[in-house]
Amino acid sequence: MNLLKAAYCRTFQFFFRIAIPFLPYRSPILLESCAEIPEQLRARKIQCVLIVTDKSIHGCGLIEPLKEALRAADVRFVVFDETVPNPTVRNVEDARSLYLKEGCQGIIGFGGGSAMDCAKVVGARIVRPNKPVERMKGVLKVLHRLPFIVAVPTTAGTGSETTLAALVTDSETHHKFTINDFSLIPHAAVLDAEVTRSLPPRITATTGMDALTHAVEAYIGRSTTASTRADAIQALELIQANLLRAYNDGDDMEARRSMLRASFYAGRAFTKSYVGYCHSVAHSLGGRYNIPHGLANAVLLPHVLEAYGESAHRKLWELACALKLCDESVPAKEGADRFIAMIRRMNAEMGLPETLPGIRREDIPGLAARAEAEANPLYPVPKLMTCGELEQFYYDVMEEEA
Repeated sequence: MNLLKAAYCRTFQFFFRIAIPFLPYRSPILLESCAEIPEQLRARKIQCVLIVTDKSIHGCGLIEPLKEALRAADVRFVVFDETVPNPTVRNVEDARSLYLKEGCQGIIGFGGGSAMDCAKVVGARIVRPNKPVERMKGVLKVLHRLPFIVAVPTTAGTGSETTLAALVTDSETHHKFTINDFSLIPHAAVLDAEVTRSLPPRITATTGMDALTHAVEAYIGRSTTASTRADAIQALELIQANLLRAYNDGDDMEARRSMLRASFYAGRAFTKSYVGYCHSVAHSLGGRYNIPHGLANAVLLPHVLEAYGESAHRKLWELACALKLCDESVPAKEGADRFIAMIRRMNAEMGLPETLPGIRREDIPGLAARAEAEANPLYPVPKLMTCGELEQFYYDVMEEEA
């Protein structure tokens, strides 16, 4: 990267870091079950809510306890279950139309990151009716208080229940972009392990590695604080102790509860300290090929951490020490190598691949350009990279051509 652009990126990141203590971050009210939601709605005189979810969750009956709780409290509800993985602008507009048609006053995002992100952006469109979703891309483009939003995560990984970010895919171009605004942080979050009980092992694995990626990228970046570092380490300790347990035994509810907490802590860490190139590359792959975000992160993360080289060795060594992978007598590079080896080992033990399907060589320059535009200057990465350098990550994880 040329010196002028590098100076711009680092200056932008420096001032953003200085501003962190003065920005209006907040944590959602934490609830333990969906039965507690009606009380929150009554306190705000909300009589009708939109439930944003997807067909698989709706079809398998996961939201039935929520429906029963709302009926018992005489709160009217309407369900939008058309959310797709990597939610689209069309999803947002269709859900917004339903919200307005039914006279809703609040929103419940029930599902994985896609449902929660869709719910957030629906809220943004409600309060910004004249601003298309595409014009909200980037940082602080909403700047209005949203309707009351409750997030009910059914996976332990995205952290969307506590973040200021939402991911949306352009329905026409398949370009996946991020909206970042403090108003997108949900007002309440339900961490109920029971709704994660039926998660298939594969989804448990990929969403868990998504949470791990959030924690790692938040920790090794250049905009950390004492609280975000503590949150990241707490998340990683919980993931190390519980992800394989939850993967091997989906009915291990102690492990499920711990993974929900890990996702929450990791989300709280990266919503202040941001992520890195692993995420921007994964976003481009999700938008173009609909590759699940957690899977992309799991496969990409070791390659990205290795590419950071010496710029990340010290912090990765600190994480290795925190997870008892080494002690302080071990050199920084060796500690970093042990931490990266742990990630690869976890992927292998959960049957995750080393490559990602469908990546086309001719698409890579455009994908890398999108990833670079997303990351620079916003993400305070240990080492700045150009489009050309980012292209290598796609080659690293693409399947061999016949």
